[in-house]
Amino acid sequence: MVLNQIKYFQNEYKNGVPYRILKLDLDLSEMDLKDILILLDEKEIVSYKDGNVTILRTDEINVCENVAVVKKEILNQTEEKAFEIIKDVAGESGLISRSLLEGHMLYCELKLSSIRTYKMILALENKKLIKKVQRPDGEYFTLNF
Repeated sequence: MVLNQIKYFQNEYKNGVPYRILKLDLDLSEMDLKDILILLDEKEIVSYKDGNVTILRTDEINVCENVAVVKKEILNQTEEKAFEIIKDVAGESGLISRSLLEGHMLYCELKLSSIRTYKMILALENKKLIKKVQRPDGEYFTLNF
């Protein structure tokens, strides 16, 4: 989706598509858009410099075949640690209660603040790595792959 918009706007902006134009046009959070652009820049698919984005390769681009791998690649370090903790705690069932998840984010290895814990869980949900599920005994999260 991001690459398609860059291709679309590239004809209009010869010196690169301004980041602010992409941000206005795409329905992505600022953090997600920046993470995606940085990932594409690292893979040398686009050049992301000085707030402008240009496509470096116009051949058929296969960024990644597995959506989960792409989503995992665009995590920042704290999100990656949080996701690893969730995977470890959830175990084979892939389920973790909301209170247990929040407890691990607040008091264990990461020691996040309450607001940062909330934002972390929301970020992982938005990246579709975890999903909230309601069970008779409370609210849980499940791994999405």
